Amino acid sequence: MSEPDWDSLPPLREIIARHNLRAEKKLGQNFLLDLNITDKIARAAGDLSDATVFEIGPGPGGLTRSLLKAGAKKVIAVEYDPRAVEALRELEEFSGGRLQIVQGDALETDLLQLAPGGKRVIAANLPYNIATLLLVNWLRQVREDREAYSAMMLMFQREVAERLTAKPNSKAYGRLSILAQWLCDAGAQFSLPPQAFTPPPKVTSSVVRFVPKTLPADAPSFEAVGCVTAAAFGQRRKMLRSSLKDYREALARLGIDETLRAENLAPAQFIALAAENS
Repeated sequence: MSEPDWDSLPPLREIIARHNLRAEKKLGQNFLLDLNITDKIARAAGDLSDATVFEIGPGPGGLTRSLLKAGAKKVIAVEYDPRAVEALRELEEFSGGRLQIVQGDALETDLLQLAPGGKRVIAANLPYNIATLLLVNWLRQVREDREAYSAMMLMFQREVAERLTAKPNSKAYGRLSILAQWLCDAGAQFSLPPQAFTPPPKVTSSVVRFVPKTLPADAPSFEAVGCVTAAAFGQRRKMLRSSLKDYREALARLGIDETLRAENLAPAQFIALAAENS
């Protein structure tokens, strides 16, 4: 089968105009129309030739085009906005069966059920108003099954990206840092200025790549780690003897100084506390 002529597709701005696809703030829409940038994101996701790639909130389909052009075996695009779903139909037909559009709320969509087997990757310019919730859901799935996703290439507000990759003893370090770094190798790839989007958001954006880790058989549950990090960072300025008073015996057994604060502990220490208190 010959490679499609991607340059024959109409410009994204024409697609937007044809379908009255103006960005809606309530849907967290900021469209990425520069195909050089979307191509860069697709390339950073690695070899997709044997992967089902999930895209969340494709909008007019810029990144969708790039993922298909990069050779993704299949792209499943989950889109809430019916205008965008209709706008993607031409690309769906053009893809020769490699693009599947699913209309629905990504927060209520189990991606694993859409592709029950094989290599799965998530690549998305996430709607910023639900980005953190989506990531936590996917991390929970990774904890249950290391093979749930082989990689995730996700765009966040830079502030969120900094929290995800933050190290101990920094202001950005918190619950998200620990959950992400416990379950994945998480690394920031590159940032984009507001002007790269239509309409421009008020913040800089950053792409973060996640590759799930293989955990030991006795690793604590997602819920256990969630509980200890919520307790510690819910009162992050207090000493551990106060914020983690229910974990004081575990702190003593692990030799952790209870006069420290939450931001002083490494992710591995939180995981050890969760395991001790399980």
